[in-house]
Amino acid sequence: MVLDALEALEEASEGMGAPLPQRPPQTPAASSREKILEVAEALFARRGSAGTGLQSVAEACGLGKSSLFHHFDSKAQLYYEVIGRVFARIEERLTSAATPHCGPAERLDRWIDALVDSLAEQPTTAPLLLRALFEEDEFAAANLPEGTAAESTLTRIIAAAQHLLAEGIERGEFRQVSIPDTLQTLIGATVYHFASGEFGEVLMGGPIFSAEAVRRRKREIRSFVHQGLVASPPAR
Repeated sequence: MVLDALEALEEASEGMGAPLPQRPPQTPAASSREKILEVAEALFARRGSAGTGLQSVAEACGLGKSSLFHHFDSKAQLYYEVIGRVFARIEERLTSAATPHCGPAERLDRWIDALVDSLAEQPTTAPLLLRALFEEDEFAAANLPEGTAAESTLTRIIAAAQHLLAEGIERGEFRQVSIPDTLQTLIGATVYHFASGEFGEVLMGGPIFSAEAVRRRKREIRSFVHQGLVASPPAR
């Protein structure tokens, strides 16, 4: 888990004399809440919302079920907060990659790199999104309650992507394509790849989360997008 990994890195840095940046202090309640969200994200990614009960989350956290209810009223609230946390990580990556002075094609390249990085740095993200976006489930992304952080963040991400594609078409940098179809293609090319697990590794002939594999994935998606989406320059 993330907290355990940070603690291990801190112990290792003491022996090397290289101090790590200090984490902001957390209250015990905040620390417990974060731990629950991390554990729940891993369980929801592996088993789906239908296959994950609050009791299993509590046991994996080393907590009693009553302690978990101190932080979350229901499985629905826990799931939507987990999903909202994942969308927030992606939005943060996309926002940091945004460069308004670049043209749409270059901005799309930066977005692809940022999205791939976001999916690659947290192996639970893509399987969780695959389940949330594509499975028919009571907590599916299509049924996110209005006003929740998850629904608001996903709406902003989709709207920003639609705007970028529309701008590129209007400026002549992109071909006249169906924006919904293009978004479906981009989501499939990124989310499915990092959720493909053992099948993906067999198909790719090696790990999909290695640094080289991630760099290759960025190159391949950018090349694919440029071939199919970016308009060819006029012949001289």
